[in-house]
This record gives sequence, structure tokens and C-alpha cells, in this order.
Amino acid sequence: MSDPESRPIGFEMMEQGMAVSPQPPPPPEEIIYPPVGQNMDTSPLVSGNTQPIGFEDQVNPAHRDEVPSQRAKGHVSFSGISSGDEGNTNGQPKTKIAKDGTEVPAVETLYFRDGVRRIDFVLAYNDTDADKKVNRRTMFENNLKKEGVELEYEERHKDKLKFVKIHCPWEVLISYAEVMSMKMPLAMNDLEDETTNCWSKCPTPFDLDEEYLPPVPDYFTAAFSRNRLDKFIVENKETFFSSAQRGLIAYQVLSRCTYEEASDKRKRKFGIKNLINSGVYQAAYPLHEGEYLSSHSLLTRGKSNDRHLLYETWAKPSRWYKYQPLDHIRTYFGEKIGIYFAWLGYYTALLLPAALIGLAVFIYGCVRLFDDTVGKEICDENGVGNFTMCPLCDVRCTYWKLKKSCTYSRATYIFDNEATVFFAGFMALWATFFHEMWKRKQAEIEYDWDVADFEQEENIRPEYEAQVSTTKKNPINQIEEPHVRFAQRICRFASSFITVVFMLCLVVAAAFGVIVYRVTVAAIFYSVDQEEISARANLITTITAAIINLIIIVILSWVYLQIATFLTNFEMPRTETEWEDSFTFKMFLFQFINHYSSIFYIAFFKGRFIGRPGAYNRQINFTRQEECDPAGCLIELCIQLGIVMVGKQSFNNFKEIILPKVMNWFKSRNVRKEEKQTLPRWEDDYNLAQMNKLGLFDEYLEMVIQFGFVTIFVSAFPLAPLFALLNNVIEVRLDAYKFVTQWRRPLAVRGQDIGIWFGILRGISTIAVMSNACIIGFTTEFIPKLVYVYGYSSNQTLTGYVDFSLSTFNVSQFEPESLPANNKSDVFGVVTNCRYRDFRSSELNKYNLQFWHVLTARLAFVIAFILLVFFLSWLIAYMVPDIPKGVKLQVLREKYLAKEAIMESESVRRRKERANSQPDEGSVNY
Repeated sequence: MSDPESRPIGFEMMEQGMAVSPQPPPPPEEIIYPPVGQNMDTSPLVSGNTQPIGFEDQVNPAHRDEVPSQRAKGHVSFSGISSGDEGNTNGQPKTKIAKDGTEVPAVETLYFRDGVRRIDFVLAYNDTDADKKVNRRTMFENNLKKEGVELEYEERHKDKLKFVKIHCPWEVLISYAEVMSMKMPLAMNDLEDETTNCWSKCPTPFDLDEEYLPPVPDYFTAAFSRNRLDKFIVENKETFFSSAQRGLIAYQVLSRCTYEEASDKRKRKFGIKNLINSGVYQAAYPLHEGEYLSSHSLLTRGKSNDRHLLYETWAKPSRWYKYQPLDHIRTYFGEKIGIYFAWLGYYTALLLPAALIGLAVFIYGCVRLFDDTVGKEICDENGVGNFTMCPLCDVRCTYWKLKKSCTYSRATYIFDNEATVFFAGFMALWATFFHEMWKRKQAEIEYDWDVADFEQEENIRPEYEAQVSTTKKNPINQIEEPHVRFAQRICRFASSFITVVFMLCLVVAAAFGVIVYRVTVAAIFYSVDQEEISARANLITTITAAIINLIIIVILSWVYLQIATFLTNFEMPRTETEWEDSFTFKMFLFQFINHYSSIFYIAFFKGRFIGRPGAYNRQINFTRQEECDPAGCLIELCIQLGIVMVGKQSFNNFKEIILPKVMNWFKSRNVRKEEKQTLPRWEDDYNLAQMNKLGLFDEYLEMVIQFGFVTIFVSAFPLAPLFALLNNVIEVRLDAYKFVTQWRRPLAVRGQDIGIWFGILRGISTIAVMSNACIIGFTTEFIPKLVYVYGYSSNQTLTGYVDFSLSTFNVSQFEPESLPANNKSDVFGVVTNCRYRDFRSSELNKYNLQFWHVLTARLAFVIAFILLVFFLSWLIAYMVPDIPKGVKLQVLREKYLAKEAIMESESVRRRKERANSQPDEGSVNY
């Protein structure tokens, strides 16, 4: 191998095959800890005059009390946000705000008792556990100490709950930072921002307040290497790694530490995740950086801590109209959470033009409502409205007058008008524009946040490493790594696929059950003698079926979640990204069918295959299928969309905000008020709710399902973008409030992009083009009206369209089971003919020429619409580059700096070699 000094900075092939854990730093001198739970005011006693690793350069222990208050002032961490005063346990007294608004002393306990070593992670456990759990915990903590990690213990006496405070010394941090390929600063970014223009310089009320929101420094970075430590910008060892990065490193140590040894590697048990699942520990979490409330404003005295800063500038409800401080979110919560909020904010911003145009389409329909010729004819009691219509169900239903559909037809016109076609085409192009613009934004984020190559450098999952016994040489770094054989992988995927198909069939069966419910209940309501109920039978059936469908969606979602988790683990994905992508794909397939099956039924199947009077289709439950109103099924589709979309969003908001508040109250209900005001940081955070085990999956799923409602069925519900916009404006701040105030601080996980969700969004957009084309062509009355106006109307108006769209049936040809039990002859007289919605001849009851004209026009429109939208989408994608020019320049600049570093390093190495090869002047050769 070449000399390590000769390898380029940031680009060396680090020998980090994850089959081998990183070499731990040499352990420090033995530290004598106090007995577990013993409350001592002194710091751990260190044998001799030694200090913990990473603190050899600290001041004299006699002056240690001065360090925390002096340590971070004037120093900016790589993350750009200093954690300056939060650790001051011995300097100025801190305060916190109680719920009644009073200011009380607070204990800012972000450090060990010595006030020097920062708490990077906290474990909580119950002291009343069984011996087996105690043994596992003891071995786990002993192995942590062997890795160089330092521990300190605390106890909550009232319930025997104990806390293990974890600190990673400098040697542990740099060892794991190298293994994790953390990008650290090389030099300040000296390129000017070319995106600045006159418009961006104009102040707006949406801008963030720069007076108290510190800018995040912009650096050129490279993967960290201990051999190149002098090349990185290390102003201060304690602020070089941000608190989020320290927590992530600590979690890596916890994830790889064993707690039960075995001769067979596959039976070796390790990882904090398994210990929590088995109840050995109750919780594991990094600490928040203090209270989010403060007695003073940011403008007068600045931030108390980073959490306080994020609350005041981002999570506070009154900041709903402000831009998000994405760099600060990324610094505190990590790249993956930062990318989620960046995507959510970008999606919400682009919903604004769609919402405005959708609202304009809705207003247009409302304004033109009473000018609609078709609506006027249906509501005319002395004309078309007096047509006698055929019964809508067998036996129980009787004849009825077309004027009963007056309200239905008027409501339908609000959504089914000329502007709907334009809006559907606009939304298809909007979806393409959104994807292309997000790719550009994502490229900027990937570079700015140093995650462009993250998925290529991503570490192997510890669970994969433990389960796989076979190995294979990595062709890139030539290191033996765990590998699953192709045949074994195929068997696992086949088993998983069969299970997924079975569950999808179960979802379809549930949707079929709802259809049977609609058919049965509609027949019951139609047979009721009360006019108020029978006249609204279709509306009542639609609403109740939508509510039942919503309940089924929630229940089946929970069931499938458990199955999808098991199947994904069974497939043994290699990296965390592969695990998430596999799990996400399974869950989305299920959720897609679960949410949209009933809507697709109404849009494309209801009323299409019912047959005709005298020859009804009775293949489902041996009864007649549902029919659409003479005005069409569009209003039913709109009702179904509104209930499922708004109802699901309301349920999610309750689950995300109200439920955590209730759980937090439940945890802290036994803590007295005066105790709450002085709880140490680790206890305060323990009382908070835990982030969902699936991370951001639920957040993304909620938004992607919403994206489907906004695009796939927008022609039936033009207000969908507006409801989505209003929901998302609230959602951004609710999620922010939840992350900052209601949840424990999540792990600052790295991520490169939104993952497989982007491909899913592209797939939804493709489906949306075809769906909207078919809804306009086959579900709305737009095409039949055009055919009538330009092919059959004498004056090219819609006068007479209702009569044109209804066929006539001789009631003597009714099947015996279709004859109404009560003809209501006192109302209808002797009925010889009735009308029904179709294009058939009255003599032979076969499709007439008008049917084939309309069908041809429908198909032509669908094909033309799809081809035109796909062409324009391709044109947009072609014209908009994926990577902005400014990002390309910065990438080239960073590569140039890396080459300069290589040349400088090589030059230094050669000078050292020449110096070592020359003999000393005073040496004598014999």
C-alpha cells in the first residue's frame, strides 16, 4: 500500500468495509465512577493526574468552572450555529418560562457533572428489571467503555428510573467521523451567489429576520480523514462537530456495540435498537439544546439556544407566513429532516398558482350556474323536468320525475363546465413543472449540504451485517463485505411479492364490500315512503359509504404496516436507504389502492355496466348495479374526494399534534409543578413523545397521497389544490411545532434526497394525465355536449340536449323482478314509457348512431389530450436543466481545491522523503 500521507484529502479510498467495526481509540486511564444512582456533586474521580481523552488541552482543573462560559464564545461550529452558552452550568444562572408565564431558575444540564464533557446521548432504563436484562445492560455498557465512550449515571428516585449519560471523546468522534465519511470544512466558499437578482433584493414580509437569525457559513468540504486533520478548519475541538453530528456518531457506537456474545457471528446480539425492543432500555435519545421558551425576545438579547431560535423563527404559529430557515433546520435536525421540510415548503409554494386557478374555475362555475341551459331544462317542471324516469332499483323503487334531479344537476355544473378541461391540462403540466423545478432545487441542496454522494458512501446496516454469513469482495475497495447470494435473494423477494399481492387483493375485496354496501343501502333508501329520504337516497348512500371507506382505510393501514415491516426485514436490504425504498414501495402500493379504489370505481365504473331496462346486469350480489344520476356521477366523485381527502388530513393532524400533547401530559401528570420547573434536561426530554419509528414515512405518505388527490382527480374537484394549500400551510408549522416542542430530539440522520418518493410522484403524474383525460372524456358531459352542439343542434346551443341524452323504454318489456311494487298511479297516471340515461333506439333498445358518434369523440379526445400533454411535459423537461449553472461552478471549484490539496500534500511528502534520505552532516561512515 502507498503511504497514507500520499493519498488525496477527501478522496482517499478509506478502508471502511463495514464488515469490520472501526478501530476504537486507546481507552483512557480507568475512570472511577460513583455507584449507580448515587447523587454526587463532584465529577468522576480520575486515577492519577490523567484526564479523559480529548481534554488534554483543557485548562487547569482548578479553573474548570470557567470553561463552559468561555468555551464557545467567539467560535462558530462547522454547522454554523454555535452552542455557546447552553452549557454554562457554573456561570450566569439560567432561567426558564413556566406555563403560567413566570420566570424561574432552570438547570441547563447538557454536560456531565464536571461541566466540561458534553452529553451526546442519553439512555433510560428501569432499575427493577429482571437479572437477564441487567446482565445484558452491564455487558453493553462495559463494551461501550472499551470503545472509549465515557458514561455517567443519574437516578429519578420516585420511580427508580435511571439515566445513562454518554459522552464521546475527541478520539472516538474523529474515528467514527472517518468511517461515516462525514463531510467537514476545508475552506470558505469564495464563489459569489449568482442567483442574486434585483427581485431577490427587494424586501418582502415573507423574508426571515436577519437581525437575529445568524447566517450559516458556507464551506468547501471533503470527507473527513484523521491523517489530514491539519487540512480541515478546526477552530475548536468542542465546536468542530455540531451537537447533531455528535449525537449521530454516538448512535453509531450504540448501534454496533454488542450485549451478548456468541461463537457464531450470526447469533451475536448487538445494537441499542434491539435492547430497546426487548425492554432492556426504555429510551435512547440525544438531548435538545435547552428550553424553547425564553423570557426575553430574540431582538433584545438574542437566542438562548438553537432550539429557542428555531421556535421563534420557524415553529411559532405566528410565523406561518415566513420562509423556513432550512440551513438551521438541517443543522439542528439533520439533512434528512431538512430535505423533507425543503420539499414540503417547495411543494406548498407551487400549489399557490394551482389553487388560484382552481378557485377561479370554481367561481366561474358558480357565476354561470343559473345560465346553464341543461340545468334550466331539468328544473323546468312544465318541460323536460316533467319527464317520467325509469325506477332506479328493483321492486322497491318506483317511477320519478326528472325535476327531482334539479339540485344535483346544478351542483354538477359547478365542477363540470368548459373551464374544467383547461384546468385539467394545466394541472398535468404543473405536475411536470414541479418535478423539474424540484430536481434543480434538490441539486442545490445536495451540494450545499454535502450529501451529493451520500448513497454511494452509505454504510451497511448493522442488521444486514449480523444476519448475512456469506461475503464477497467489493470491486471498488477490494474488501470482503457481507453479501446475499442471488438465489437466496430471489427466493426472499418471491415470498415477499406473493404476500404483497395477497394483501392487495384483500384491499380490493374491502373496496368491493363497500360497493355491495352502496347497492344494498341505496335500494333501501329509495323504497322509503318519505319523500325527503327517497329523494336524497343517492346522496346519503354516497356520504355514508365514503365515511365507511375512510374507516377501512385507517384500519387496514395499521394492519399492512406490520406486514410490510416484517417483509422488508425478511428481504434483508443492504443499506438503510434500500430498506426505506423497499418498505416505501410496498406501503405505497397498498395505500394507493386503499385510498383510491372507491374513487376509481365512481369515476370509471359506476353506471357503466348496468345494462338497460329489461336486461339489467345482475352479476354482483344478484341485484342491479348502481346507476348515475341523469346529471352524471361527477358530483358523487366530488363528495367522495372531499370526505376522504379532508377527513384523512384531519385525522393525521389529530394524530400528529393532539395525540403527542395528550401523551406528554400523561407522562408528566405525576410531576409536581415546582419539579417541572427544575427538571434536568434529560428528564425533561424523556417526558416528551418519541418520533415515529418509521421516521418521516408517515409525513411523506400523507403528502404524496394528497398529491394524488390534487393531480389524478383534479378535473372532478378543482378545489383540491386550494384545500391542499391551506392544509400544507398549517402542516408546515404543525410539523415544525411538533419537532421542536412535542417530540424528543430525533437523530440527525443524513439523506441525499427524498428517495423513492420522487419516482412515485413521477408515476402519479403519469397516471394523472390518463386519469383526467378519461374523466373528462367518459365521466363528465363535456364531450356529449360538444357532439350535440356541433353535430345535432340546429342553432349550435345546448337547447334540447337533455332530451338528446335520454332514451325511451316501453315499460311492458320490464323484467318481472324490475317492476315497481307501487306504480303511484295517482301521481304518474298510466305509465307506458319511461326515460333513462343512455343512447339507444326506442324500438330495438340497441345503441343508436348518436352513441357511436359520442364514443368516437370520447376516444379521440382522450388520445389527443394524452399525446399533447406528454409532448408539452417532455418539452418542459428538456428546456429546464436538472442542475443550475451556479451549482456546477461550485462543484468545479471544490474539485480544483481538492486537486490543490493533493498537490500540496504530495509536495510535502516528497520534501520529507528528500530530507530523510540525506545523511546528517555530523555522521561518520565506516
